[in-house]
Amino acid sequence: MEYVLKTNNLSKQYGRFSALNGLSMSVPKGAIYGFVGKNGAGKTTLIRLICGLQPPSSGDYELFGVKSTADGAIIKTRKRMGAVVETPSVYLEMTAEDNLKQQYLVLGLPSYDGLREILELVGLGNTGKKKAKNFSLGMRQRLGIAIALCGEPDFLVLDEPINGLDPQGIIEIRELILKLNRERQITVLISSHILDELSRLATHYGFIDNGSIVKEMSAAELEAACRKCSRINVSDTKALSRVLDSMGIEYKILSDNLADVYGKPNITRLTLALADEKCEVIFIEERDESLESFYINLVGGGKSE
Repeated sequence: MEYVLKTNNLSKQYGRFSALNGLSMSVPKGAIYGFVGKNGAGKTTLIRLICGLQPPSSGDYELFGVKSTADGAIIKTRKRMGAVVETPSVYLEMTAEDNLKQQYLVLGLPSYDGLREILELVGLGNTGKKKAKNFSLGMRQRLGIAIALCGEPDFLVLDEPINGLDPQGIIEIRELILKLNRERQITVLISSHILDELSRLATHYGFIDNGSIVKEMSAAELEAACRKCSRINVSDTKALSRVLDSMGIEYKILSDNLADVYGKPNITRLTLALADEKCEVIFIEERDESLESFYINLVGGGKSE
C-alpha cells in the first residue's frame, strides 16, 4: 500500500510535558483519515509538526516517501500539502477572491489561473465584494479550505473543520471534503471531535491517546467492530453454540451465559431449537456500538473530544 504520510516514533516535548509519545501512524494514499482523540491527546501537535510549524523532539516522518530529515527535499514536498490548522487564516478586510490572490502571491504562482474554479468549488463564487469579516463561520471555514487548495495540493490536512458550525454548515463542509477526495483524488487527514459526523466521511481511522496511536483501522474494520447484533442471555452458551453452528449463524461467546449473535436469526426457530437442547433463553436485546462508545472503550473511559 502507498502512503502519503508515515510517522515513525514521533515525539514532542514542551519542557516536562510530552505532547507526543513515540507516535507512529500511516495515512494511505486516497484515504479520508479520521484522526480521533480527546482534548490534549496530541492531534494538533502532530499536525503542526508535519506542516513544518514546529520540529519534533525525536523521531521522524515521511511525506510522499520523503524523510522529514531531508531538509531541502521535505520543504519542496510540503508544497504538495494544503492545511487549515486550528482556525482558518484569512484576511478579514479582504474579499474571498483577494484572499486567494494573496495566497497565490505567497506561493509564488505565476498567474491567477484556477482561482475562480477554487471559489466555485467551495461555494464562494458569488460572494463578490463582500469582505470575509462579514462571512458566516461556515463560509470562513470554506474560505480557509479554498486557501489551502491554492497550489493544487495532493494532501489536505484539516484540524477540526466543522467545529462550531451549524447543521447546514456541517453538511456543506462534509460534501466539500467528499468531493475533493472523490473527484480530485485528494488524500485528507481530518481531526474532529464530532465523531458521528466523522463516521460519515472517513475511510480510515487513527485513535490517539496521551500522544500515542492506540489503534489504526479501516472504516470496514470499524463497522465490523461496531456492527449491530442481538445480545442473548441463556442458561448454557455451549448449547447455544451447537444450535447456532447448525443454523450457520455467526456469533461471539462472551461468557457462560452471554453471546452476541450477528445477522437476523428467526427468533421462534432459535428458541425452539434451544428448548430441545434444554437451554433456557433469559433475554434478547438488540445492540450496536457507536464510534464514540467504541473510542471510549478503546482508551479506557473518559470523555471524547
